[in-house]
Amino acid sequence: MNTLSLPIAVSLMVVTGIVGLAGGYYVSPTYQQTMYVKEEMGLGQADRFVDLRYINKMAAHHTGAMLLASQVENTSQRKEIKALAADIKEGEPKLINELYQWKKDWYDDTRKVTDPIVAKLGSADEKLDLRFLNALIAHHEAGIEMTQEVRKKSSRKEILDNADAVENFLSTTLITLKDWRTQWYNIK
Repeated sequence: MNTLSLPIAVSLMVVTGIVGLAGGYYVSPTYQQTMYVKEEMGLGQADRFVDLRYINKMAAHHTGAMLLASQVENTSQRKEIKALAADIKEGEPKLINELYQWKKDWYDDTRKVTDPIVAKLGSADEKLDLRFLNALIAHHEAGIEMTQEVRKKSSRKEILDNADAVENFLSTTLITLKDWRTQWYNIK
């Protein structure tokens, strides 16, 4: 009876595993996406999955705005902040749903992104709104960086139109947020 020696069997298992991993990496966005999970890596290279990475990061970005808004919607004393929080919580789900529809249509991927970690704004004291403004300003600036990056790496019209619309909204809103911070806290 012919049997494989243990070293040959182990070698075959290792080679099969490597080939399987390499093949999966090539054909599956799940394998390739794992390289770009870290926030500091941006959207990664301009490959066939850059749109998927943008969709996931932008869905997380919109979710992050809702998580920040949830922290001030019932605790802020300013009507402007309460109205902004309400607008965020009403509008962002629609934007997220559009992204998830693209993800399903283009990649047959129905997985939801993990909620991002956002700043904990703390107690409802006189600086709550300042902490919210600072967090949202940084959030908007990161979103603008993402839209600028995807415009250099994507060629899909829907993604480019989305990036334009998001950047326009974030840039306009950023002016308002900074104006409020200057008016209310004398911080430029």
